[in-house]
Formats: sequence, structure tokens, C-alpha cells
Amino acid sequence: MVTSPTDSTGDGLPMEIEEFLAHLVSERGRARNTVSAYRRDLASYSAHLSDRGRTPLDGDRGDIEAWIANQRSSGAASSSVARRLAAVRMLHRYLAAESFRPDDPAIALDGVSVPSGVPKPLSEDEVARLLDAVQGADATSRRDRAILELMYGTGARVAEVAALSVGDIDLRGRLIRLLGKGSKERIVPFGGAAARALTDWFDDDGRGRLAPREWRRRGDAEAVFLNRRGGRLSRQGIWLVVRSAGERAGIESMLSPHVLRHSCATHMLDHGADLRVVQEMLGHATISTTQVYTRVSQERLREVYRSAHPRAVRAEVST
Repeated sequence: MVTSPTDSTGDGLPMEIEEFLAHLVSERGRARNTVSAYRRDLASYSAHLSDRGRTPLDGDRGDIEAWIANQRSSGAASSSVARRLAAVRMLHRYLAAESFRPDDPAIALDGVSVPSGVPKPLSEDEVARLLDAVQGADATSRRDRAILELMYGTGARVAEVAALSVGDIDLRGRLIRLLGKGSKERIVPFGGAAARALTDWFDDDGRGRLAPREWRRRGDAEAVFLNRRGGRLSRQGIWLVVRSAGERAGIESMLSPHVLRHSCATHMLDHGADLRVVQEMLGHATISTTQVYTRVSQERLREVYRSAHPRAVRAEVST
């Protein structure tokens, strides 16, 4: 087992961690944001090991468990601790596979339990109230109405909506191009309600009212949604639009763009959409993610089961 300290890079990370991060990019094709998150998590783990006189090459299970305990005591959410532990597991799996060390101290570690993070979807009546809550023909109202209709109509992520450019929307064909996680592109249809809201927003009295005479930043001129200063509307700005509309609609549950995304998927499944279609629409890499993310109502499941399974309803037996 290697016990001597390893060389560090300019930002203080041991060389073997840097090689692991480079492996994620070159061999695994991980997105830049994902690798940046791993870098932060592993920097914390590396600092913990250093405080104990260890490195990733000689740290053991006890070191990892102590690090997890520190994460918990610092007030980190269970989901955050689970994500950070996943980064450490991947690191040690890589170090063992590449013969940096002969063993994997994380292989027998217990996982971190995470409460279900799937939000409760809005009912269809609540969605109707939410979409009706934004009234008025001023530019801001047109923008907010278009954001709500588009997010519920497509199930798009808040980051995807914030990054939209004018060329990503085909109003005539009612199609939108979304750039999802890992820079994966997908084309998603939207309905008449979203099309009307977008048409109103793109009118001179909508987006034209918020567009400045001179654009301050490159890319703002192509942004679909603008703030009141004429710049690209941020993710935080979209959050505020959704939250404000929820308050006006009298929706007391915690409302966020993610709840709209979840409601879109759930309502599609409730009305008979195929799970694979919803997976493609949401941009999920695996069907299991969609299964967890979209809770079909139990009554809908029973109806489908009774109508589709040959043994669901027992035939009457005459006596």
C-alpha cells in the first residue's frame, strides 16, 4: 500500500484526483458542471484526509466514515451527503481499477438514505388556477404567462428555459429545442395554449417593450425571456415568476419550476401517455429516472391493470 504523500496540483488536489477528474471528462464524457461538482466534493474529502495525515492512496474505511460524520454534523442535507459519498466511491473504484492502490476502502460502505425528493404534483385544477393567475396585457404579464404555459406544456427544466434563444422556438411547427444535462439536445412539442402565450410575448407590446436600444451583453439579444432591464431572465427570475403566480392563485404548497415539470409528466401519464414518450420529453437518460420522477395516480394504475391484464378480473363461475 502506498503511504507516502502524493504530489499535488496547483489548486491543492492530489495528482490522482486530478487524473480521476480528467478520466471523467475524456473517458466517461461527463459534463463540465458535473465534474466541477465532483471537484468540490473531492476537495473536501482530500482536506479531511490531509488533516488526518492521510491521502486518497492510504485512507481507509474509517477515514471515509469519519468524513461522512463530519458532513452530517455540519448540517448538510442527506441528498448532499449521498452525492458527495458517490463521488468518493467513484474515486476509490477508479484508483483500485487503475492500480493506484490495491484495495477499495469504500466498497463495503453503507449508503446514505435519502428521503424521497419527488415533489407532490399540482392537481389539474390547481394548474388551471395558476395559469389563470397572470392577467393583463403589459409586457411582464405576457412574459410570465408564456413562461408558465411553456414550462407546464413541455416539462422543461428551469435552466433549459432560462437558456432559450429565439431560434430555439418554432411557433409554426409548435416545437422547441431544449439543451439538457450534459448538453444533450432534444426537440419537444408544445400545445396551442403555450403557442398563443408565446405569440403574445413575441409581439411588439411584449418582448419588444423590454428589449433595450442597445444590448449590454452578448447573447441577450437572442434570449427568449428578458428581465425588466432588458437582459436575459435568470433561473432565479423564473423561480420568482412561478412563486409569485402561485401566491396569486392561492396555492399554498411549496411551488417551484420543478413542481411544474413534475405536474406536466404526471398529468400526461394520468391521461394515458406512454412512459417512454414521457422519458423522451423530459430528457431522462434512463427509464428508471422517469419511473421515480413521475407518480401515476393509483386509480389510473388500477384502471389500466383491470383493462389490460387477462387475470385482473376473475371470471364468474357458474355453479
